[in-house]
Amino acid sequence: MKLIVGLGNPGKEYAMTRHNCGFRVVDAFADATGVDIDKEDFHGVYGKFKYNDEDIVLFKPLTMMNLSGTAVYEIVKFFKIHREDIVVIYDDMAIEPGALRLRASGSSGGQKGMENIIKCLATENIKRIRVGIGEPKYDAIKHVLGEATGDDKVKIDSAIERATKAIREFLINDFQNAMSKFNGGGNS
Repeated sequence: MKLIVGLGNPGKEYAMTRHNCGFRVVDAFADATGVDIDKEDFHGVYGKFKYNDEDIVLFKPLTMMNLSGTAVYEIVKFFKIHREDIVVIYDDMAIEPGALRLRASGSSGGQKGMENIIKCLATENIKRIRVGIGEPKYDAIKHVLGEATGDDKVKIDSAIERATKAIREFLINDFQNAMSKFNGGGNS
């Protein structure tokens, strides 16, 4: 069984913010595969389905970003998901808008949601897809909780689409293939 986790903040006011790239990727993947994310449990919402003869869970923690680890820990424990079968998707200010960075492990890089997941699962060996949102010009909180506009919006929307393809590549082949195909800018 594989778990695909999108990080974000619940509520309509956050739906299209830069900080909700993880939610948006999971929603886009669910739409593309015809999966409903409509079950509420584990402090989040999820949908479970079969893909390539394997059980897949799409999950969006509803704990607010910085407490995502609690929800992820609960669903991992319930479904007995191995750490190597988890992929977490989230925004990253250190990456230019529209670029993707896929990594098989490592630190949180200061992203509080990922930091909490690493703490709750007691490992840095968690696959992740980071969607670049770019550095803030002034205020980091206003930046992540604001909506991208203009060229940045176009680039981020494209990255969200490519991230859904990276998930599909991971499920069909493996994460190494996804990394080689989708790491980088908008040319993937």
